[in-house]
Amino acid sequence: MKTVLKIGIDFDNTIICYDEVFNITGVKERLIPNDLPHGKNCVRNYLRENGQEEDWIKLQGLVYGTRLDDAYPYTGVKSFFSYCENISLSCSIISHKTVHPYRGFPYDLHKSAYQWLKKEEFDCDIYFELTIDEKIRRIEKLGCTHFIDDLPEFLMHPDFPENTKKILFDPLRHYTKETVDRRLKIVHSWSHILNMVKSGKL
Repeated sequence: MKTVLKIGIDFDNTIICYDEVFNITGVKERLIPNDLPHGKNCVRNYLRENGQEEDWIKLQGLVYGTRLDDAYPYTGVKSFFSYCENISLSCSIISHKTVHPYRGFPYDLHKSAYQWLKKEEFDCDIYFELTIDEKIRRIEKLGCTHFIDDLPEFLMHPDFPENTKKILFDPLRHYTKETVDRRLKIVHSWSHILNMVKSGKL
């Protein structure tokens, strides 16, 4: 019997790309220099290396709460969702996201994310879970056959459902089979994922 696919997909850094927004906001807030290489990790590392962990935490809240209009979907992700909708393949967005930042101004992070998804016309089931454990339980409850995430540590969490195939989204090619668990399937683009679905090799 052919397996019916049910694909779960993370939100931050998997669907929505922050490669530029953290730099734009960090420069506006006078926290980072103009010539800092783009990317969330570059901004994070710069602030941490300069003893500005609190600034980093507040910057995250500011970006996730008020600056999502400067973020954009990863190339190809909308084509992936459209294809799945056309063939009635189930896709759900499942993300670990608190309602408010851990510290700083209490922006409504769920509201901002929902508004961005609506603006970008993503039409699927969306679940923002308050804890990692709840995210894992949601994946299990929905019976996801596959889950796509940018964090190898989440995919290899000891409670992650055994029967759900783990797909590591790695557009910047940070990881190799030698640096992560071999049970992870590494993909570098949404066109790569779409081609695997079309060819039955997901």
